[in-house]
Amino acid sequence: MAHKKLTLPEKICPVCNKPFAWRKKWQRDWDNVIYCSERCKRSK
Repeated sequence: MAHKKLTLPEKICPVCNKPFAWRKKWQRDWDNVIYCSERCKRSK
């Protein structure tokens, strides 16, 4: 039986303009997540 991912919320990274999806590590702080990665966060 294959596991299907649910439709996860997405945001657009303002640095690289690519969409990124919700991750479990961001579950408590999703409203404050702006960048898709540490690399984009550093190069703002």
